[in-house]
Amino acid sequence: MISYPSRHCTVELQALPSRIGQVRRIVSAQLRYWRLDPLIDRAALGVTELLSNVHRHARPDKSCTVELEFEPDRLTVSVRDHDPRLPVPADDADPADATPLATCGRGLAMVAAVSESWGARPDGDNGKVVWFTLPATPGRPAPAPCPAPEHQPAPVPVETVATVRASITVGAVATAGSVATTVAASAGTATAPRAPVPAAASATSTAAGGGGPR
Repeated sequence: MISYPSRHCTVELQALPSRIGQVRRIVSAQLRYWRLDPLIDRAALGVTELLSNVHRHARPDKSCTVELEFEPDRLTVSVRDHDPRLPVPADDADPADATPLATCGRGLAMVAAVSESWGARPDGDNGKVVWFTLPATPGRPAPAPCPAPEHQPAPVPVETVATVRASITVGAVATAGSVATTVAASAGTATAPRAPVPAAASATSTAAGGGGPR
């Protein structure tokens, strides 16, 4: 059975190898929902070690409850089982069982290594609770990306605009003047009548030639 209050998650299960993987996925999904993604690896590792201890050592059965409690500044992960015997860390166990090649007794050392604090307490007369805490700072959704500005042509300096306009105006005037002069000159050559010769000039020319009557 799984319950999901706003700041509390409880999973009841049999601490069997096939169920431990499922609980890891439940823990990971719940921490993502709480936006505690940076804690997922450590929380999943710690709860795996505690459930493995229940599977190996708990009596008379393997039923247990995993609880996640999210407080403003910390996450508490606990495993409750029906065996009243408190766990013994490897450092306090029989030296014969704490050799470098030992295959058990290291779960609590791993929990201590990944957590901020840990502990165990009796749970009435019929069980115990083993817990550990992790510092919790909720993440925030990534801000929405700012929309890309529409492409706009770079502004042209006023001086440049004025210069270009002035150049265009002067050039246009000069061109228009040249065209007007050319047209006028062509029209004068083609259609203008010859100017009349003054009478005085005509008389002088006749006298000099001597060809007229006396």
